[in-house]
Amino acid sequence: MYPSSLEKLIEQYMLLPGVGRKTAERYALHMLDLDDSAFVETSQALLDVKDKITTCSQCHHLAEGDLCGICLDKTRNIHQICVVSSSKEVISIEKTGQYRGVYHVLGGLISTRRGIMPDDLNIDNLKNRIASVDTEIILGLNATVEGETTALYISKKFENQAQITRLAFGLPIGGHLDYADDLTLMKAFEGRKKM
Repeated sequence: MYPSSLEKLIEQYMLLPGVGRKTAERYALHMLDLDDSAFVETSQALLDVKDKITTCSQCHHLAEGDLCGICLDKTRNIHQICVVSSSKEVISIEKTGQYRGVYHVLGGLISTRRGIMPDDLNIDNLKNRIASVDTEIILGLNATVEGETTALYISKKFENQAQITRLAFGLPIGGHLDYADDLTLMKAFEGRKKM
């Protein structure tokens, strides 16, 4: 139905989460409607993201240099470290404007079912970031079996090195942080519990 190059673009769009065939077709056809400069800018933006985005050497959040903007921000409270599974959660929490601590991105959750063990995640280097026993580790992990397993592992591993708290959830079991609205996340921070 479509020329092969356009079909290939449609298939690439379908790799994005939540994008089915009809949406992918709309995206691809819209690209054809762009003027040349907008088309080139869009294409270049995709290439730039691939070339320039890396992970912060300290917290493992998205960065364009050695450190991300949050780790470079001297006004942040380094004695509050919110541990999350991915950068999507960092972005969701940042949108609330309520949290002024720093983050630690694990890069996933412990899942024996999928063969993801603690050594596969950014857990061990968290201890290098704990400044003192006054440091609070806030576990901002999903309310899933994997999230609970990871939270328990971290709370046991660091229980004598820092104060461990867990976000209170206004989410159902099985819910994901990156789908929560700003108010739910704000209330979760306000109602966090000691582990």
